[in-house]
Parts: sequence; structure tokens; C-alpha cells
Amino acid sequence: MKKIYSDDELFCNNEQKAYSGDAGCVDFLLGGIGTGNVSLGARGNLTTWQIFNQPGQLNRMPYTFFSIWMKQDGGEAVSRVLESKLNPPFNRSQGFFRNEVAGLPRFDSSVMTTKYPFVNIEFRDEEIPVQISLEAYTPFIPLNAKDSGIPGAYLNYKVKNTTKENIEISIAGSMNNAVGFEGYNNFSFMKHAGDRENEYRSDDVIRGIMYTGKNFSDKHITWGNMALSTTEKEEYITKKPLWYQGQWTDGGEDFWQDFSTDGRLNNESIYDQVGSNWAEKSDFSFLHFTDKIGSLCITQTLKPGEEKVFPFILSWYFPNRPKMWIELDKDKQDIVDGNYDVTKNYYATLFEDAWNVASYLAGNADRLYDESAKFAHAFFDTTLPGYILEAAADNITVMRSPTCFRIENGDFLGWEGVDGALGCGPGNCTHVWNYAQSVAVLFPELEQSMRRIEFVDEIRDDGYMPFRAYTPFDLPQWEMTPAADGQLGCIIRLYREWVISGNDSLIKECWNGVKKTLDYTLKVWDCDEDGVLEQPQHVTYDTELYGISSMATSIYIAALTAAAEMAEFMEYDDLADRYRKLAADGAGKLDKVSWNGEFYEQVLDNVNAYRYQYGKGCLSDQLLGQYMAFNAQLGYILPEEHVKKAVQSVFEYNFVEKAKKNVHAERAYILNDEKGLTPCTWPNGGKPIFPFVYYGEVWTGIEYEVAALLVRTDQVNEALTIVKALRDRQDGFKRNPFSENESGYYYTRAMASWAVYEALLGYHYDMRKQEQSFEPKLNEDHFDGFWCNGRQWGVVHQRKDNDGTLYQTTEVLYDAVKM
Repeated sequence: MKKIYSDDELFCNNEQKAYSGDAGCVDFLLGGIGTGNVSLGARGNLTTWQIFNQPGQLNRMPYTFFSIWMKQDGGEAVSRVLESKLNPPFNRSQGFFRNEVAGLPRFDSSVMTTKYPFVNIEFRDEEIPVQISLEAYTPFIPLNAKDSGIPGAYLNYKVKNTTKENIEISIAGSMNNAVGFEGYNNFSFMKHAGDRENEYRSDDVIRGIMYTGKNFSDKHITWGNMALSTTEKEEYITKKPLWYQGQWTDGGEDFWQDFSTDGRLNNESIYDQVGSNWAEKSDFSFLHFTDKIGSLCITQTLKPGEEKVFPFILSWYFPNRPKMWIELDKDKQDIVDGNYDVTKNYYATLFEDAWNVASYLAGNADRLYDESAKFAHAFFDTTLPGYILEAAADNITVMRSPTCFRIENGDFLGWEGVDGALGCGPGNCTHVWNYAQSVAVLFPELEQSMRRIEFVDEIRDDGYMPFRAYTPFDLPQWEMTPAADGQLGCIIRLYREWVISGNDSLIKECWNGVKKTLDYTLKVWDCDEDGVLEQPQHVTYDTELYGISSMATSIYIAALTAAAEMAEFMEYDDLADRYRKLAADGAGKLDKVSWNGEFYEQVLDNVNAYRYQYGKGCLSDQLLGQYMAFNAQLGYILPEEHVKKAVQSVFEYNFVEKAKKNVHAERAYILNDEKGLTPCTWPNGGKPIFPFVYYGEVWTGIEYEVAALLVRTDQVNEALTIVKALRDRQDGFKRNPFSENESGYYYTRAMASWAVYEALLGYHYDMRKQEQSFEPKLNEDHFDGFWCNGRQWGVVHQRKDNDGTLYQTTEVLYDAVKM
């Protein structure tokens, strides 16, 4: 292999990146699975608010921030917004809007580090005599979907007095009441349905501000409530439940004067002054302070050397989700017009309101922290390179982003990705979810619900399976050519779920759907029953492949292999034999007609008779079925030596060291001198006039797929090269490290990153037999790694004795069955 990175770069330790405050693309999501989320930027600022049951990448919350006041004995008081300084560009037509409070003082700099689900930010300023940091997180506990699906987050500000004098410290959180949110006007002020109210509450568990609404329908998708609370004692709390409702910037001016004077808040501000005549006669929103902001303040005195935590809990409850996939502008307008029914979010079946959410977070704080921290330490205290850990962990974000959600019956649903205000690619798109591995491993119950939707609810009597699920919303089924890769891939993934969990009942529920799927395949795609798909196959490239493609046929072979195992379990022995013979025949024929000595090519007499084919190209996805087979613990489905050579060829021909040399007219995901793996090249010539439309793009999901295959075939350096190049692109300046985009933000296919991690672990498991084993591919003499199956998770340690003997120990840290 051509050396692209040095050994030091490839085999670095497990230290993760640190993001400075000027890393403007960083958005770390806080929020649970299926709850919506709030993002934290590298400056410590709360950025995007996507808690309103639809994507909202541009949603900002005016006047929502944390601030600190401090006064040393005998010194002057100092106040700051708890963010580092704002970054360019600054060339706005009207400057920064007043509701962004850009004119208030901030810290000089900040540094963000993460160990999912925890994010830490250190604030730095030479004029500040204390050490200040923020630790924020939403509980994340593999195999515990309930406690990983809480609509809220902890924000714990830690302050240490490094002086020789006592220092009085106050930290205040201010939040806008966004209940009834309906977008923004041209001055960036929020528009709302109905009216809003803020109320201070206090009980035995928490104290804080409850934000509610009234005078609009309880079916509205932003009907609900929010809360900003603390577990701090009442004696340390002051509050301003509602900022002064004056004119212009009166509310903001009043808050800052109140807070910065003595670090405490007056409950209410009253002024008797003559206001602006213009404001009396004009409806301009900027002339009237109508935002319903509430602030909660904690005050403590720190002795020299003392450190204290200022705990806050942010929670929300917006139960109504549109009972429809909202993908088009028309769909969004239909929401506004009330043309869609709503379904409840799953979290609405667990909690009564945002106060109840906060109470649960407060009452279970120690356990939720300990179990989340146990995962974080187990995962990140490993001996794999940091960029590998980042790739696997940072893409966990996808399942907690607006891409994924749960409805009231517990069904787990997902887009392909999300755009600014709309979803992209609805309905658990089967051919995209083929690549993802994270949800299946970390939360098997969620992935199993998807298989039930496919094989029980969506499958038709003739075996046709729509590749987008609409039945969970009680809508007519998706009408389009079925996707061969997606439909057959569901069989492999069903088998994977069985192996991960050992759940026999899942197979019994879905078995009839499996039979129907393969019957349909033999009628439509493999009419001569030779184990090879030859009729037109719609695939993930949003087109049909003609002739024989190893991409689709390898999935078919793996599906037949998996189906044979399920048939045997269901005591359909004759059918099991038939499926095994078809798989063997298909593997033999595919190898005979498609293998060219270096890789598998498309078999098609005249590639230019059809648009959007790849012909003699070296397709990165050519062994997608083999990748899925490895993920499902099925082993090799094609000759091992050919698999290894084909994957080697993919790396050799398709990895580009400089994007500017990758000439194409498609969407561009890498640019200039960036490195990446393209979906297809034509090293031996024969490029079609119009190749399939994505051939020059770079999809991180395919990069992870190929990297996982490279590891499984003992080509580790090449695998690491792909992943390092990919993660170098997600540096926080050019791209968000927590969102690998394809057709939208937080794209599902990127969850293939977990497959790379499992491959490097050399992890093999079968919970049907209660078996697991490890063959680490790196640092074999001294290896530590995290593992997770459908019942337990923990760590594995491998060491080498002085006599050269390798030995392993495993430790169970969480047992879902016992829990």
C-alpha cells in the first residue's frame, strides 16, 4: 500500500480532539433518543433548538444564555456571559440582533472536549480570578432506551477559587419561553401561537421556572412546556421569572443591570417612566419587548481553593408529533394549516410535563450519571486510536438527532437525514439503514421494532416491501419500485437482531414476511432461480441496476444464508436446504461471471444502453452484502481470497488523496486537498457516458463500510487510513464532528462507523448460544476495549505474558437482564 499517513499518525493513542471556541461548526447535541435536542457550541453557547417535533437546524433561542457574576473580598465585581467571544463573520446588515446579546462581555476563549455523552467546556479569561468549566450531558446508557430517551439535559457549571480570598459567585440561566413556537419574523423575534406564561416553582426535589402556554390547541405541534430548574437549596436562589416587559431592549437592559450589580435577581422590575412615542404608534416587533424570558440564579461563596458545582437542569415536553413524514414545503404548510393529525412522542407516555422530566433527572441524578459515566469510561479508556473512537461515538448523535424518533407505541422511526427545516428521505429507508450498525448493537429493542414494521406491517401478501414505511402513521403505503438491496437487506438485519439479542420470538413474528420476501425475489429479480439477481434492481443510488451486480447479488446471497438459518429454526428444513443451495449457486455464478481478477464488475452487455450504471467500474459497494454478512456474524459468503483482493482494489483505486483530482459534476462532499473514498472509479476504462449519479461523491457510510471490510480481511492500515482521512475532515472548522452529512444532516448511513469499531475489536458473538469472543486487530499485546451485545456490556482486556502467551479477561459492567 502507498503510505499516506505515518505510523505515528495512524496508530496514535486514544486522545480525542479538543475544539477551540472559534471552531464554528461544532454542534454537540443534548437530548435523548427521540426527544429532539438542544445543541452546545464550542464557545459554550446554546445554539440550535430542535425540540419542536420537526427539524430546525436554523432554530435559535433569543435571550437564552448563562452568565456569571463574581466579587472577590475587597475587589470589584466582574460579570460575563458564560460563552467565549463571538467569531467572524460580522458583516450583517443590522449587526447582531439585540436578542443575541452580543454587546454583553464574554470570556476571551474556550476549549471543548467530549467523551460521549459528556461534553466539557473550559472558559478562559485573564481577568477572571477563578477556574470555570461546564459539564453537560443527557444520560446515555446502552441497552437502556428509556433512560437514554429523556427530553432534557444536565448543565453543571464548576467553579474553583484559585485565589487567597473568598469569592462570591453567582451563575444565572436565562431562557425564552418558546411554547407555541411558529418561526421568526424578519427581525429574528420568535412568533408564537397563543399566549405564554412563566411561573417560579419549588418542591422537595427541584426549584425553577416553568414555561407554559395557553389559548391555543393542545394538538398544536409546539403545544407543551419547558423548564429551567436546579437542585440547589432555596436559600441560594434568586429569580426573575419574567423579564421586564417594556419597549426596545428594556428587558435585556434591566436583567443585566440587575444581575451585574450584586449577582442577585429581583423577582420583579417596575418602572414608571415615559416611553417611546414611536413604540406607542408602531407595531414593529423590535419596539416592544414581548419575549417571555425567565432567569434562575444560584449564588455561593467559595473559600480559597474551594470548588463548587452550580447545577442546572434544562427540560422540555412537546408531545405532539405530526402523523406524517414532513419532507416538502407543502407538508410544512399543511402543518401550519392543521391538516395533519398528530401522534404522541414516546417520551410523552413516560412523563407528564417538563417539570416531571426535571424531577426524574434530579431524583435519579446519581444513578444516571454513574451509568452514563461507566459507559464513557469503558468506551474511551481503550487502546484504539482516538479518531476511531470519535467516529463510533460521535455518530451516536444520529440516533439522538431529529433524524430519529419514537412514537407513542414505542416504534422507532428514522429519516435518512434532515435538512434545515424538513426531513430528507422518510420512512426507515431500508437501503440506507442497511449500512447502520450503532442502534442494532446499543439498543436492540429499537432496531427490532423496525424489523417488525418491515416484516409484519409493511410487507404485502405478494412479498412486495415498500422501502419507505408509512404504516406507522396509518397512511397508505409508499408506491414505488421496491428496492432489491433494501428488501433483501432487511432479512440479513433481522438475522443480525436475532444473533445480537437471542430473541427467538422476533423470528417467529417475522418469519412469514421473510418467506414472502424471498418468494417475491424469485418471481421478480431471480426468475431463473440461479441465486443471482438479473432483472432490474432498484438500489440505494436511486436508480435501477441492470444485469448482474455484485452489490445487490451479494446482499441476496447473504439474505439466503440468513434465511436458511431461520428456516431451520422454524423447522422448515426443505426450505432451509433450498435457500442454502440458492446461496451456493449464486456465489459460484457471481464469482464466475463478475470476478475480473481484481474486483467484481457489473455484467451488462451494453452499459450505455441504460443510464446510471457502472459497468466495468470498481464499485466501493461491490461487497455490501459481505459487509452486512460480517455485521450479522455470517462469515464469508464469497471466496475469501477474492473478497480480500476486491476490497484491496477498492482502496487502491477509489481512495483519493486530493479531492481536486476527483473530477465529477455531482454533489461535492470533499474539496480541495481533502482525502476520501469515492463510490466508483474505472481503472480499466469503460466508464459509461452517464454513470450512476453519485459516482464521484464521498459518502461517509460507504467509507466506513469499506474500512470495516478492510479490517475483517486483515488490511488494517488501509482501514485506518480511510477513517483518519474522514475524521480529519470533520474538524469543527469545516464541518461539524457530530454530523456527517450526506442527503441531510445527521445522516443515518454514518452509523456504519460502529461496524469499524467492532471489526477492530475482532468481536464475534451469538446470544442465541450465549457466546462471544475477541480477536483484537491492534495492540494485541496490550489491548483494552468496550463491547456490547444485546444483553450486557463491559470491557475486555488482552495481555501477553513473558512467555508470549496471550490471555483475555472480560468484565461485565451492565447487565440488562438483571436491570
